[in-house]
Amino acid sequence: MALKTNEGTASSEPHIQLQLFISFLKVGFFMFGGGYAMIPLLEQELIHKRKWISNDDLLEIISFSQMTPGTIAINAATFIGNQQGRAWGGLVASFGIIFPSLLIISLVYHLAGSHFDLPWLQNAFLGIRACLVAMIGKSFIKLFKTGIKGNISVAIFLLALIGLLLGAHPILIIILGAIAGFIAFKITLK
Repeated sequence: MALKTNEGTASSEPHIQLQLFISFLKVGFFMFGGGYAMIPLLEQELIHKRKWISNDDLLEIISFSQMTPGTIAINAATFIGNQQGRAWGGLVASFGIIFPSLLIISLVYHLAGSHFDLPWLQNAFLGIRACLVAMIGKSFIKLFKTGIKGNISVAIFLLALIGLLLGAHPILIIILGAIAGFIAFKITLK
């Protein structure tokens, strides 16, 4: 799937901006752990419940979000919001995804402030971190299943993983991956 522009794709659903805001607000309230931890939340809300995008669309949005400044969350919200509800949709979806973080951080700081070392609070964060590892693991499996297709992709993945484990710089890995993919594409055309 190629990323679509917002021309002619905006939803005709009534109150799409409100639906976008509420959907991304829900995701935003449980967006602990960053972009990859929230992929299952995006999948549930945007693919299964709202049916605004497909699994392949989500993978494309994640890939595109990695190439642009900002987090996966804000980039995904802006892109999907713009696609479904034009400029206002992008704006309200983006606000929906960031509002919970602003609210939660403000409340936690105000209420816990200098008490972050309390055992019950540390244990709560320990439990949250354990769940985040599981969510990131699920995201990895999903991304692997949808993003690694064919022997060439598996080989590039394994070489990239080995390179990263040996300490190669991620930018170098990305550049080499692009070159390897280009060369493999050229070879298969012959």
